Amino acid sequence: MPFLPVDGENSGTVNLYYEDHGTGRPVVLVHGWPLNGASWEKQEAALLAAGHRVITYDRRGFGASDKPSSGYDHDTFSADLAAVLTRLDLRDAVLVGFSMGSAEVTRYLGAHGSGRVSKAVVLGAVPPFPLKTGHDPDGADGAVPTVVRDAVHADRPAFVADFLADFYDADVLGGGLVSDQAVQYSWNVGVSASGPATVDRVPDWLTDYRANLSRIDVPVLIIHGDADRTLPLHSTAVPLSRAIAGARLVVLEGAPHGLIWTHATEVNEELLAFIGE
Repeated sequence: MPFLPVDGENSGTVNLYYEDHGTGRPVVLVHGWPLNGASWEKQEAALLAAGHRVITYDRRGFGASDKPSSGYDHDTFSADLAAVLTRLDLRDAVLVGFSMGSAEVTRYLGAHGSGRVSKAVVLGAVPPFPLKTGHDPDGADGAVPTVVRDAVHADRPAFVADFLADFYDADVLGGGLVSDQAVQYSWNVGVSASGPATVDRVPDWLTDYRANLSRIDVPVLIIHGDADRTLPLHSTAVPLSRAIAGARLVVLEGAPHGLIWTHATEVNEELLAFIGE
C-alpha cells in the first residue's frame, strides 16, 4: 500500500494512503466527510477510461491513512493536499473536491495558489459563508456544530446512519438510484474514520471561505443537486458560484448530496466535458 508522509503532531509525520493510476493529465480527487478515497470509484473508472491519470487519497483520520489525535482543520487539510501535489510533482492538475473535500480545494487555491493547478471542480459544495444571517436565512444556525458534536459523541454509528439517510435521500431514492447495500457500504466506511477526525472536523463547517474564493484564478465548475438536504443548493452552490469569478454552476435535477454515486453518469459527463475544454 503506497503512503505519502506529511507533517504530523509532536514533530512526527502522518502517512496518507493514496492511489495513483493511469497516465495523462492528472486529476486529484478529494473525498468528503466521513468517507474515503474509495468513494470516487465511479468517477475514477470514467476518468481512467478517458485517458487521465487519477490520484485519490484518504484524508488524515479517514480510511487507511494515519489517525492522529489532532490536525483536523482546514489549513492542515489544505496543506496535506499541497503535499500530495508537490511530492507527486503534479502539474496542470485538475482538482475535484466533494462536500468537505470542496473546502480543501478552495482553501488550497486561496492559500497556496494555482501554480500546479489548471482547473477545479466542486461537487456538493460547501458554502462561502454558511452561517445564517439576514442575507441568508437558510444558512446554518451557529449552534449546529455543538448539536452535531453532541450527537456524534453520544452514538457515532447511529449518527452516521442518520446522516447517510439524508446524504442519499434514501427515503426517495433507496432501492433505485442507491441500494441498501451501497448505503451500508458507506456506513462501514464512515464509522471506520477515527473519532477525533469525525468530531473535530465539525466546528470548521462554519468557516468563512470568502477571502479564499476571491483569490481563485482558474476555471471552476460547480455541480450540485437540487434535492440536496445536507447542503441545500440555494445556501451553498448558488452563492459559491457568485463568489468565484467566472465559475459555472450545473444543477442536477433530483440529485441528493451523494450525487457522485446516485447521479454518477451525469456527474461524469459534466466532469469529462469540463476537463476536455
